[in-house]
Amino acid sequence: MPEGDALHRAARRLQPLVGETLEVETPHPRAAATGVAERLDGRRLESVEAIGKNLILRFEGGLVLRSHLRMTGRWTIRERGAAPSRGRPWLVLRGAVREAALWGGPVLELSSRAARRLGPDILARPPDFDRMVAGIRRADQGRAVGDALLDQRLVAGIGNVWKAESLWRARVSPWRPLAEVTDEELRGVLGEAARLMRRSVDGGREGRAVYRAAGRPCPRCATPIASRGQGDDNRTAYWCPSCQPGPVPQRGLHRPGA
Repeated sequence: MPEGDALHRAARRLQPLVGETLEVETPHPRAAATGVAERLDGRRLESVEAIGKNLILRFEGGLVLRSHLRMTGRWTIRERGAAPSRGRPWLVLRGAVREAALWGGPVLELSSRAARRLGPDILARPPDFDRMVAGIRRADQGRAVGDALLDQRLVAGIGNVWKAESLWRARVSPWRPLAEVTDEELRGVLGEAARLMRRSVDGGREGRAVYRAAGRPCPRCATPIASRGQGDDNRTAYWCPSCQPGPVPQRGLHRPGA
């Protein structure tokens, strides 16, 4: 699933269209059924910003379009009239010189309510760690910290990749209950997530230590990386049992060679 850093990169790519009056089309039948094109065609795009895993496009007249990419969506920008990719995009925003297209992103909503339900953005400049920690402390303290990090109502933008990598770098097990994680440790995890994701937005690359590395040696201590599903959505958690000690539910645990 595209995470917050991918949405911030998409917001940057769409900036050339800000200030233009756009032609708006929804070639995909499911997108056409939303009525988005009829409401937005001929309006000026006032701003584009990423909030968590959502792209928020504000048009004149107070209309706000929310795009969520789910698992496979992506935004592209090209010269106006360039040969399109195969298939039908969900949305096309056409300016005088460039046009943006949304491919496979099934969430299109003319509403700003979703953004109001989100927690603080991990990629804000600067991130509001005080507010993030306070929100996490208001949540169920029996909840595992790895599961809580994916709750967009608590912190917006972190997905499964950066959850795994930030917890590993901060040496915090994804399975530790929030009640057993100190505020200092939470800040450490959030700080690592913000650093890694900002580096990704800015074009830097940092090798992944644990994500999709089950059974491989931990880069720190050589203990095989473990994995198993976590939370209601059963998203796979990856961690080092030695560097990130903590109680682990045994059912469904993936061991090397399993």
